[in-house]
Amino acid sequence: MKTFLILILFAYIFKELFEYAVTYINLRHMRRFGSVVPPEFEGSTDEGLLKKMQDYESEKTRLGVIASIFGSLVIIIFIFGGLLDIYNSWLSSFNLSFALSGWLFFMILSYAEEIMSIPFSLYSTFKIENRYGFNAVTPGLWISDFIKSLLLSTVMMSLLIFAALWLIQWSPELWWLFVWAFLFLFSIFIMYISPYAIEPLFNKFTPVEDELLKERIARLTEKVGIHISRIMKIDASRRSRHTNAYFTGIGKTKRIVLYDTLLEDMNHDEIIAVLAHEIGHWKKKHLLTTLAAFEIFSLIGLYLSFRLVEGNLLSTLFYISIDTIFAKLLILSFLAGIVSFPLMPLINKFIRRNEREADRVSYELTDDTEGMVSALIKLSKGNLSNLYPHPLFVDIYYSHPPVLERIRHIRGFSKRDACG
Repeated sequence: MKTFLILILFAYIFKELFEYAVTYINLRHMRRFGSVVPPEFEGSTDEGLLKKMQDYESEKTRLGVIASIFGSLVIIIFIFGGLLDIYNSWLSSFNLSFALSGWLFFMILSYAEEIMSIPFSLYSTFKIENRYGFNAVTPGLWISDFIKSLLLSTVMMSLLIFAALWLIQWSPELWWLFVWAFLFLFSIFIMYISPYAIEPLFNKFTPVEDELLKERIARLTEKVGIHISRIMKIDASRRSRHTNAYFTGIGKTKRIVLYDTLLEDMNHDEIIAVLAHEIGHWKKKHLLTTLAAFEIFSLIGLYLSFRLVEGNLLSTLFYISIDTIFAKLLILSFLAGIVSFPLMPLINKFIRRNEREADRVSYELTDDTEGMVSALIKLSKGNLSNLYPHPLFVDIYYSHPPVLERIRHIRGFSKRDACG
């Protein structure tokens, strides 16, 4: 058993070292090519801005690596250093009910993780984001957001934990199926209420006042038969100068949300192109296919979890003195992170394909390639995005095609149509 445990430890360390190596390769690739203004950005970007992009990416990456190393050390010490066994035995010594023991087991770990992340969050927000002109969060607002997030996560996690543990007790043989069904229904419920019960806790939403823009958006959604209840503006600039737009809600709660920074920085053609891209995801049923794939893998994962926690294999392998399902589920989540890592390139390749399809729909709806190109250039400049990511880094981590590749692909639409 000890040999298997050592192999698992080595597998985890190898995964982490591989990720650090790929991150280093990505930074080196950016430094090698990042000082050259690409043709797509000529006239709108200079070497000074490229240098700023490189510096921002480098600082974010360094902080991310430091946080990752710290987190990895904590995990190794906790799982392989005997702390998990001590923690599990300590909670078991109180002889609490099954549900309450499980709730404490997971909630204490969640709070510990949240507390350990605070220094990195503060440094990212008030140092890095501040230095590059993105941060607009005051200390008071940061504290308010942190407290609200903590309370919200406590409520939601408590509901999920108590419900899942009740189902495990109620149906020891089929809990994996009932937990899966409950999580699926709960996620749909959250998607439905989020626009009205959760999102307003953190941001103020007001109707978009630009009537011409609203008319153009209405015509755009009518083309594909989408009924949007409201077109809203979010006060994102209270926290950051980063920009975005998104659809939220389902059914009658579905609405379009535009960052106020987006409305300030982009013209109507660019905004319409960005929204047409989001509509492309809806038209191509990307949300449904992604949700279906996620639910299938979740069901398989829960069934495998059920099979693996039936006996005491995991407790024996990781030297857990008191055999509890809570400790075994935590070990499984750790092992899942190792096993699933090789799947990341395949998953992100699938998502990047969806993004290209959505770009194609955007062009079909607007008959305009330059609106989207101009929007992508502004988004890249405004967010100080890395224009030269390494292909291996893209394969593993990018959910969107790199911006230069994406721009060239979009500009090819009109040329291919002309030839066809």
